[in-house]
Amino acid sequence: MNKYNNFNRLFGLFLVFSTLLLASCIKDTLDTEPKLSFSETNVFANFASTQTYALGFYGVFDGYDKHRETFDSEFNGDLLFNNNATQGSDWIWGRVTVPTNSGIWNFSTIRRVNLMLENIEKSDMTDVEINHWRSVGYFFRALDYHEKLLTFGDVPWIDTVVSDTDEAILYASRTPRNEVAAHVLEDLLYAEEHILEPGTNGIPQNRIGKDAVRVLISRFGLFEGTWRKYHGLGGEEPYLRASANAAQGLIDSHPTLHPNYDELFNTEDLGSVPGIILYKQYEVGVLEHDLTFYFRSPASNSGWDLTKSAMNLYLMQDGQSRYTSPLFDGELNPYDEFRNRDHRLYYTVTPPYRVNLVPGDSKAFEYTGNPLDREYLDLMASLSDETHKLLPERQSTGGVLNTAPHFRDYNEGNGNMVTRTGYRLWKYYNRDNDIRQHTTDAPIFRMGEILVNYAEAKWELGEFNQSVADLTINKLRARGHVADMVVSNIDASFDPSRDATVDPVLWEIRRERAVELMSENFRFNDLRRWKKMDAYAGKEKLGMYIVSSDYNNNIPIQNGASEGYISYFGTPPAFPDYYYLYPIPSNQRVLNPNIEPNPGWEQ
Repeated sequence: MNKYNNFNRLFGLFLVFSTLLLASCIKDTLDTEPKLSFSETNVFANFASTQTYALGFYGVFDGYDKHRETFDSEFNGDLLFNNNATQGSDWIWGRVTVPTNSGIWNFSTIRRVNLMLENIEKSDMTDVEINHWRSVGYFFRALDYHEKLLTFGDVPWIDTVVSDTDEAILYASRTPRNEVAAHVLEDLLYAEEHILEPGTNGIPQNRIGKDAVRVLISRFGLFEGTWRKYHGLGGEEPYLRASANAAQGLIDSHPTLHPNYDELFNTEDLGSVPGIILYKQYEVGVLEHDLTFYFRSPASNSGWDLTKSAMNLYLMQDGQSRYTSPLFDGELNPYDEFRNRDHRLYYTVTPPYRVNLVPGDSKAFEYTGNPLDREYLDLMASLSDETHKLLPERQSTGGVLNTAPHFRDYNEGNGNMVTRTGYRLWKYYNRDNDIRQHTTDAPIFRMGEILVNYAEAKWELGEFNQSVADLTINKLRARGHVADMVVSNIDASFDPSRDATVDPVLWEIRRERAVELMSENFRFNDLRRWKKMDAYAGKEKLGMYIVSSDYNNNIPIQNGASEGYISYFGTPPAFPDYYYLYPIPSNQRVLNPNIEPNPGWEQ
């Protein structure tokens, strides 16, 4: 497949089209009427021109373009640690202030969608074609409103093109969450029924179709349903049911997963990879990213670690937790701690190793002679290949990093690829030596999320059983070389570290979600919808167990001990309830005094 001839060429055409025809059409605030420099009738007159217009909606998918923002949001949860930071997350440490503006409180995409929806009715297209573009519009509007709901709660519902005389809309108060969520679900169910499939009617592959709509129903329904349940709003069942039904349809259509977890995130062309529903394509000279560079670059750029809490979530290969499995060899050294674990760990955190550098040749190395030092070099040679995750790690210029973990505060190597917790994230690391022009495709929607969505929704509906586990969690475990979940074997003693307020089976479902979706920008919002920020992110973020004297006493240990878990920030303050919703940007309240702040964020 020529990626340029697919997404990127069409996106380029859209940029030309939008520059010529839409330059002055859209403003970012609600108090300005779109000034059209073209005929709306002409733009939406036929299927092809409407398709070109709608291509502009795809810009909402960041892919790997804004990877630093994605990872930074993960620091707000309990599983990722910013090893560049001198302080913890503002959300965890209570330092969030009301912003002047917000990219999420922005209605430009909704305006563009509404513009299309109002004008396709006047076109010469058939009812089937009109229904398709209505469905596409409903999808992107729902995607936008889903983000607004999970961020702010109540937000204005706008389903018409706003003019500067529409004071009823311009100065409207926030629409109650119940009403907005009901509109979103209604629109998505319509889209699921009426959208045309990629590959038909001249629609290119890798576009929004029924499968993508079902992913969004699954995601939105699970979030909205569990938010309602755990925040005491009620009315969760329709959303959970919609989530489960959509996921079931996807599971029926996509029964096979790609066997290699790493290749989901480090592949040049995801077009033929099983389980990928939608992805963002990159091509040299057309659209590139520099994500891989940041995993193979100087310490100033290498900022992402997993925490001890994240490490402890990875099961042993016998399907038991590290607290109960006879396969767990302990944590007094990293070689023991990594042994016999879920293979997804080896693709997510750099396994421990040590080599000797060859003087005068930065790209050459020799084994130390200690079998433990090369244990995971040999393991990764059996799991990966030259273009992906062979050890030892190499800088973007090809130079060898002689040891992992390579601590930022005990620099044994060359200053690159450092960690503070001892668990350096390398999920997006590969051996592409092009410094900043990377073209690995970014998954947008994939079946790994759908399987854990389905498992969780079915549990919340009281319908999780061994058959559901086999359809979902056990497929993911098989890819990680972990023994199956046997639901009847899971009781209160299965994981002694379990949150006692969470059912043991639900705990395992949530564990699987965390492991499968690690560092993919889900965890903070998961903790928010479960109302578990204080219980999990409110704990001290810890790292690997070490002996301080082994590192010149340069690395801080919990409670100032001579050996124990690495700890930099201590225990944060209690997470206030009003932090579960974001503050409304202050400029919106100036523009519209009828926009009330979220409770607790009053100025």
